[in-house]
Amino acid sequence: MAELLVELFSEEIPARMQARAADDFRGLVTAKLRAGGLVFTSAEAHVTPRRLALMVDGLPARQPDQTEERRGPKVGAPDKALQGFMRAAGIEAIEQAEVRSTDKGDFYFAVRHVSGAPLERYLPYLLFEAISEMPWPKSMRWGRNDFRWVRPLHGILAMVDGKVLDLDFQLIRNREEVHLPTLEGTIKASGETRGHRFLAPKPFTVTSFADYRTKLRDAYVILDREERKRIIVDGIAALAKEAGLVARDDPGLLEEVCGLVEWPVPMLGRIDAQFMGVPKEVLVTSMRSHQKYFALETADGALADRFAVVANMASEPARDATIVAGNEKVLRARLSDAKFFWDQDLKTPLANRREALRTVKFYDRLGTMADKVQRFAQLAVEIGDRIGADGDMVRRAATLSKADLTTGMVSEFPELQGVMGRYYALDSGEDPTVAEAIAEHYSPLGPSDRCPTAPVSVAVALADKIDTLVGFFAIGETPTGSKDPFALRRSALGVIRLIIENNLRVPLIDLFASAFGRLPRDVVDASLESAAAKLDGGEVPPGWYTEFTVLPFIRQELLGFFADRLKVHLREQGVRHDLIAAVFELGDEDDLVRLLARVHALADFLGTEDGANLLTGFRRASNILRAEEKKDGVSHAAEPEAHRLVLSEETALYEALAEAEPVLESALKAEDFAGAMATLATLRSPIDAFFEKVTVNADDADLRVNRLRILAQVRDAMGRVADFARVDG
Repeated sequence: MAELLVELFSEEIPARMQARAADDFRGLVTAKLRAGGLVFTSAEAHVTPRRLALMVDGLPARQPDQTEERRGPKVGAPDKALQGFMRAAGIEAIEQAEVRSTDKGDFYFAVRHVSGAPLERYLPYLLFEAISEMPWPKSMRWGRNDFRWVRPLHGILAMVDGKVLDLDFQLIRNREEVHLPTLEGTIKASGETRGHRFLAPKPFTVTSFADYRTKLRDAYVILDREERKRIIVDGIAALAKEAGLVARDDPGLLEEVCGLVEWPVPMLGRIDAQFMGVPKEVLVTSMRSHQKYFALETADGALADRFAVVANMASEPARDATIVAGNEKVLRARLSDAKFFWDQDLKTPLANRREALRTVKFYDRLGTMADKVQRFAQLAVEIGDRIGADGDMVRRAATLSKADLTTGMVSEFPELQGVMGRYYALDSGEDPTVAEAIAEHYSPLGPSDRCPTAPVSVAVALADKIDTLVGFFAIGETPTGSKDPFALRRSALGVIRLIIENNLRVPLIDLFASAFGRLPRDVVDASLESAAAKLDGGEVPPGWYTEFTVLPFIRQELLGFFADRLKVHLREQGVRHDLIAAVFELGDEDDLVRLLARVHALADFLGTEDGANLLTGFRRASNILRAEEKKDGVSHAAEPEAHRLVLSEETALYEALAEAEPVLESALKAEDFAGAMATLATLRSPIDAFFEKVTVNADDADLRVNRLRILAQVRDAMGRVADFARVDG
């Protein structure tokens, strides 16, 4: 069995693209191998800053032989048809074709046996295609080429069992006589590669993957990405322990730094004492974002005055000292800027910065950031009243929440908005509760982000997100497909988490309506006019926005958007999306806590034998009703006539429904959804008996209508708990 080894050697590949590129290249090559009938035992891809490598082991020496068949015309067909068939099939005489009998008569078949190509002849063009098809997020041309690659491509190592493949970009392009990417000159495969850019720049030859990996290590290149990560993590941990410190866990930075070095050597540097008075978030962000340094902490979790840098050079005492000193000098300059912003920002109280928000535009048609703050501050107070938060605290936190956007620090480090607001609020003498709400009002930012729990923080966070969602939906800037430029999905998920994790009983539709009413007047009027146009030309007085049934984007689009986000949020918890849809379809169910209680009760009920059988009965009743109401052109949702109940089974079902109705009503009013499901369970036996003994479509028209009305009662009773038609399975 043969081993294929390929390396694409280039200028530095951006760290964020490396892991995906390795997967893509392996996927392209292996898919093409399978398409060519070539099976293999293993395939592994590796990537470093300057190389993309692939090894495929267990390949056969050649493609398998194939038999191709082409069906021709019927025996006795005109000569012209036979001649065309022979040309297409590549045969010189019709006698070379086989005659086969089919159910439509005897036909000519041309059978051609194709010998499989040897690997060394088949692989060059396969690799050429795979290389040309690499889906880089961003790529470039260089020289006079129309070939694109992520960075200038310097060389290709391609061999099978130590034999170099005849992979020549220019020759392959000319041979195929199609418009394929061209390179200035040519890049031809060889058996050579290079090691570390500075420590081992001379080319060397390899004979196999094992030889390749070993010689790369000798040339100061660790090929395996995971090994480089382990070296970084273990090295920093050992240095930190020696200094009596602990390394901060930072998986994102580890992934990035791993993609910047081929020979990682962790080292420790020191932060000047003059900068330790700057907030730790500023120091960590500056080191992480600009310099790719790892922050260290003391045993009690405080930020230490040390940092870890990962060099891409072999360790030597003199060289290490120079590297550390150079990085400390660069960091000193970076942190000097950060300290300057910090000192300057503290000269202006946070409250005095609110006026500057009038010059910061939020979004076209939605006003400035000051307009947004004014809107959601009022909404936050309303929410605070509902959840028991101090109104004055909520109003103060909301009005100050965006003020740090005008500071020098947030201009330099946008990711610190809110965090810096907290520091500036405390420095200005604001209440700590207000300061915490300023810091937390952007949260949660994702599914794993910590969710605020303090009532003031929750009120401000909810108001900010709801104002954003309603505003963008009102002006028609909604997410489409995979595009969500304003992160509205994240905002909706934030609202869902804030409500569910804090068990808040707040009606979303009322909050959406309140937020809508505070939008700019032209947005409100335009939305109302659009809604009125959909109501058969009805008119809505300008400025009127208290009846929100005319605003489809609130009840349908926005609430439906939340239903989709809730399905995504609950998927990991094993909650079925169809059950969420079944409850949302009840209409105007915008209390998420109550909705989830319904969903969980429904899930438990359907997991029982009674629930499963009742679902079957509901579907049978619904299907019959749907068909008959369509045929009759009328709804049969009416009270059955007791004197037309002929059979005991229909009488029993009628009476069971009558007994269940007040119990069901009471359970739903008390939000005892488990009790409501238990009440439905009592209907199982009479429904089963009804379908077993009663003929719904009786010959007597009055009897038929009466029985359809009983089925309508079944549908309506179950429909008060959930839309069972939405339930799968």
